[in-house]
Formats: sequence, structure tokens, C-alpha cells
Amino acid sequence: MNPHSEPSEPDSPDNSSPAGHASSHSSHPSGPAAFSGPARPADATSGPSSGATPDPPAEPLVILRGPAELADALPYLMGFYPDDSAVLVALHGERGRFGGRVRLGIPTDAAQWPDAADQLADCLISGSQDRAGRPDAVLVFLCQEPAAGESGKDVKDRLRPLAQRLRTACGALDVPVLEALCLANGRYWSYCCPDFRCCPVDGTPLVMPGTSVMAAAAAYSGMQVRGSLKQMEARLAPRTGPRGDDQEKSLDAAAAALVPSMLRPDGAAAVRRDTLELAETMIRRFRLDTPSGSNRARDACDDALITDAEAAALILGLQDRLTRDRAAEWMEGSAAAPALRLWRALARRCAGGYLEHAVAPLTLAGWVCWATEDAPSARVTLGRALSIDPGYAFADLLHRAINDGLDPEPLRRCLREQRTEHAAALAPGSPTTPAEEAARQTAPRSPSTRSGGADRPLGPRGGTRPGGRTTGGRTRRRAGRDGDRSRR
Repeated sequence: MNPHSEPSEPDSPDNSSPAGHASSHSSHPSGPAAFSGPARPADATSGPSSGATPDPPAEPLVILRGPAELADALPYLMGFYPDDSAVLVALHGERGRFGGRVRLGIPTDAAQWPDAADQLADCLISGSQDRAGRPDAVLVFLCQEPAAGESGKDVKDRLRPLAQRLRTACGALDVPVLEALCLANGRYWSYCCPDFRCCPVDGTPLVMPGTSVMAAAAAYSGMQVRGSLKQMEARLAPRTGPRGDDQEKSLDAAAAALVPSMLRPDGAAAVRRDTLELAETMIRRFRLDTPSGSNRARDACDDALITDAEAAALILGLQDRLTRDRAAEWMEGSAAAPALRLWRALARRCAGGYLEHAVAPLTLAGWVCWATEDAPSARVTLGRALSIDPGYAFADLLHRAINDGLDPEPLRRCLREQRTEHAAALAPGSPTTPAEEAARQTAPRSPSTRSGGADRPLGPRGGTRPGGRTTGGRTRRRAGRDGDRSRR
């Protein structure tokens, strides 16, 4: 069971490195918390100082006062609202600068809570120590909506043992928990404050969305909250019902035709070429038809742009590592947005027994998100891929790179060079037979490799039979609903 680790800074569109601040004079934060953003003249300022003309601060500060504004800041720290999650946030220094974050889906089995709490605390504190120094305190957030027949207070009471174990686990590592909050049904409760005058039994309503100082600062700086975790994962979920059955039949038919195609001379190279040509055609089609409206409406429009047969051919073709690596070249410029829409649409088409085939398009979608500076979406997408196949090397490497705060530019540069080499190899006068093209593609490539080597069969998931289908899910899954993983 591995928690999902966040970087030391929340993402922002201008690549700045904002950090949060929280300070308190007791176990319940009565003092302010502050969020520092990029240096801009109109940002909120820090507290008053003595002297006639104070020097301008190195970084403007946004002051967050009390647990309500801490709770309101959580989606901005994560990039989305982490429903059904336990989140730990590190605090550094006397002013409580926000540091690293770890998130784990709350296990449904309460017997797993002690191990989950111990691992979350260890991951946050050891990871923070490696990157920004040992934290001085920790904030704990437990986010879960009530089940049928439950109230928000019931959720708070049910999760109390988990909150207590998280406080104990952090304390055992000599890092105190400054505040532990439960967020449920539009309210919050403190597990640290016993005073009913400020923390009533029925909870305290959260501030209206978009009305807090944090929301104003985030809007000014261009920071984006991408909805809830459930909403983000819903965009990647496979089809069900009659449409899922139709797609599965198309996948069956395409898989049955795949092996005979590959048995022909130069068949594997021809399948790779056909897959990439079809993907390029789909990207052009998606670029020419940009939907609008809600995410659900846009995804429905994207689904209508690709037929079941086209989706099946692409899904099966992308199981080949070389084809997948070539497809990763569509990661920037005008191709990035339509490519991301296509990979998400293909992940939704991996219906029924073809769930494992979604790992390749999910990994490509995660790569495009990271390459276009949307790290929160990249983590969710790659987490989904790794929950299906924990051993998928390309997804694992990308996930670790994001959580280690690495820059995607070296990989982008490698893929640009690779694309230039392919274009030059196909120029007039160069050999263009399928066999020669396949030989060129087996040369050393980018670090996005998968176990099994470049000469693995093109068949889905490296299997020897056409469908490579499974009748049940893998039993090896990471704890938490989205397969969260440690950055280490």
C-alpha cells in the first residue's frame, strides 16, 4: 500500500514555486496561515511591520486565518478536490510554510487504517526531509462524503480512529500534527479542538466556493482546480452497458485479425505503420472538431468522433512499445490537446475484458498532461494506469519523475530528435521498406521503456493469443481507490 506523494509546491501556470505558510500558538491554529505566490504587485501582503517604509517582501503572501480557510485551500494545494482521501501536508519553519503533500484513498476496511496511517506519515516526513528538510508540523485532512443514511457528523465520528492513528504516527516520528480536519457534506470538523464555541458538534460550514482570499489569489495567479478526484477519474473509466458490449465485440474482431496480419512478411512493421497513420488521422479529426461545454459533454463529443472499429485498431496497435513511443511524440504544440482527447477516448473504450489494454493510452495521456504542465491531471491519469498494471515501466517512470519534481523538457527534447530522425529517414532517397523502417525503430530510444525489450510481440499485452483478455481484475492493487503510489 503506497500513498500518493505530491511535490513540494502546488503547480501554477507561470512555473513559479509558491509555498504555503501556517502558524499557530496552540494545538488549534488560532494564528494565521499564509500562502505565498509569485511576486506580483497586487497580491495580498503579509502582516504589518514596524518602520516608516517597510521593504517589499520577497514574495507576496496570502493570509489564511483559521481552519476554515485551511480547508478551503486544500483543493488549490492539490489541484483538485481529493474526495475519499486522507491528505497530509508538511509545514516548515516558524511561519508554517506549506511543503510536500501525500494523499491516499481512504481504505474501505478499517483494519488497514493503522498500516495506511504509518505509511502516509513515513512517506511525507522522509520525502520532505529529502527535498525541503524535515517538517516542523503536519496538517491532516480527511475528505469523504456521507454514505446513504449517514450525516457529515457520522463520517467525522467514523473516521476519528484514522485521524487519531495519523496523529500518533506523525508524533512517533517527532513531528506534531498541528490540525486534523474532517471535510464532509460541505462542513468541516476539527479533531484537535475540544472547544464547542469555535468547533460546534454539527460542524462548521465551509466558505462559499470562489469567495475566499485563497480563491481570489488563485484566480489572479491563474491557478486551476480541476474538479474533484471522482470527476477526473470518471473521464478515464471504461464504457459499460450496450455501448461497452459493442466496443468489446469490435475489439474481439480486431484481435482475431491481428495475428494473421503479423504472420505475413514484415507484418509487424506494417501494423505499426497503419496504427500510427490511423492515430495521425484521428488527431487531425479531433483538431478540426473542438467541443465545448462541460467535461462530460466534451467527452461525449470526442467519443462520437471515433468508431468502434477505429478505436479497437488503435487500442491493440498501441500495445506495442515501439508504436506507443512513436505516439508519445504528439505531446506539444497544436497536436497536444487533440492527442490528449484521443488517448482519453481510447482509455474509455477498453471495455470488459480489455481493461488492461487501457494502460498504454492512459500512460500517453499522462505524458501529454505532464508535458503541457498539468501535473495534477498527470498524477491522476498515471495513478489510474498503475492501479491496473503496477509493473508498467513507462507509467511508473513518468509518475516517479513528476513526484520528484523533474522537468519534462529532456524527454520532450529526446522525442523531438526522434521525430526529426524519423522524418529524415522517410525523406526521398532513403530506404522506406517496412523491414528497414522497423530496423530503424529498434535503435536506442528515449528512456520510456517497458520490461520485455523492443522485440516483444506486437500482440496485446505481449500475449500469444489474439485477445489477451482477462476475466477478472488483478489482485495486486495499490491501496486506495486510484492506485496511489509513493514517490520513492
